[in-house]
Order: sequence, then C-alpha cells, then structure tokens
Amino acid sequence: MESNEYLQKNKDSWNARTAYHLQSDFYDVPSFIKGKNSLNSIELELLGDVRAQNILHLQCHFGQDTLSLARMGAEVTGIDFSETAIQAAVDLSDKTGLSAQFLCCDLYHLPDCLQARFDTVFTSYGTIGWLPDMDAWAKVVAHFLKPGGKLVFVEFHPVVWMFDNDFTKIEYSYFNQAPIVETLSGTYADQQAPIKHETVSWNHDLAEVLGALLKNGLSITTFREYDYSPYPCFAKVVEKEPSKYYIRDMEHKIPMVYAVVAQKPH
Repeated sequence: MESNEYLQKNKDSWNARTAYHLQSDFYDVPSFIKGKNSLNSIELELLGDVRAQNILHLQCHFGQDTLSLARMGAEVTGIDFSETAIQAAVDLSDKTGLSAQFLCCDLYHLPDCLQARFDTVFTSYGTIGWLPDMDAWAKVVAHFLKPGGKLVFVEFHPVVWMFDNDFTKIEYSYFNQAPIVETLSGTYADQQAPIKHETVSWNHDLAEVLGALLKNGLSITTFREYDYSPYPCFAKVVEKEPSKYYIRDMEHKIPMVYAVVAQKPH
C-alpha cells in the first residue's frame, strides 16, 4: 500500500468522526468548557507537575488533552493530521480561553513543519496504531525532545487489538505482520453515528515499540501495564470502579493499557 493511500483513508475517517465526537457524551465538551480536565490518573501521575513545561502533544485530535495541559500551566503545542480536528481544537481554545498552539501536520513530516524542542513529548490512547513505522515515530519523538527531556506515552495494549471487535475470538496477530484494513460504521464515541469509513491500522507489539525508542537513543525509565481501560470505547465493557472499564468475562485477565516514560540523555 502506498503511504499516501493509507494516510488519506485515515485522514478522511478522522475528519468524518470529529463532528460526532464534538457532540458525544464520550468527550462531554460542555463539561470540559466549564473546567473539567480530560486527562486520566494514569497519565497525570506520569506527567507530574507540568507548570512552565514546554510540551509537544502528538496526535492531539481536537485538543481536549492539549488544553487540559495548558489549564495545568504548561505551554503546549498540539499536532494532528486532521484538518477538521485542528480547526475544532482552535475553536475549543477560543471557547475556553486557554492558550495553545495547534498545527495540522502528518506526524512523520513534523520536523519539516515545526522548529522547536520540548521538555516533554506526550501522546496517548489510540495513536500509534495509525502509524506503520515505529522507528520513524521514535525518531520524531527523539528529534523534538530537549536533552534530558522525556516522552510520556500511554496506549492501549496490543493484546486488546488481537481480538475481533466483539471480543469473541482472537482475530489478529500480536505482531505487526501486515496492515489491518477495515470498513467501520459509526465511531467509538458514538456507535450510532451515520458514517461508514475504511481505515488502515497496525498492531505494534511491545518489543517493536520499546525497541524503536531504545534504538533512537532514549532510555526507558518507566514501563507499566494496566488491566483496565479508562474509557468505555470497546464492546462488552463493564465498569467495576469509577472510570475503570474491563471486558466482560475477561476482568483482570488481560492487559488493556500500557505506559512508557522514556528520557533523552542530557
């Protein structure tokens, strides 16, 4: 598959989803505008005190987490390849009065679009599955970190992506063997949204991700796995504790999220 083909399919998908995400209970934009922080305890613990930090937020969608970081006192730049999402992020910035820079750019081409270095690079939940090449991703992360800077990365576990959408059987390999091409209806934030879209994604095993970071000169300082998702974005989820969602009949049996903190040498 040509690189621009997967990119255009996925961009069309995310452009189509954004309007429905903005209206969804999942994202609850009205509460966010009133002051709610959209970040979860997992990433908040790893980020620590971000006051006066310069943060690059990769694949920021329409900017809720970016603006949450700004609300916490950081100077933040959010990037995403979806023009619709970036325009929505700019509008949300205006509505909240929170200051952040937003840039529409494909992640792999970001060094050509942005001239800056950052204390922290942040990315989370459903991001790297849209990228075919982890080595190129890690190069971008390392490029934008200042000496001593850190990556804070939280992602759904590759074990989750092995299952079919209904969690009835193992359908995909744990390893990145080939692109996964799917035609989807609706969206995780609104299953009834009247949209149908083809997407291209990849399942990146842990060795592929961690190996790419190490290859590009970063040191892994934290690695954690979690048996729950903070979002009800999968089929058959049950909420056992507030904001802790499990797959029914698989509670505490499979990893659902993992987190990495990696540091660039001083």
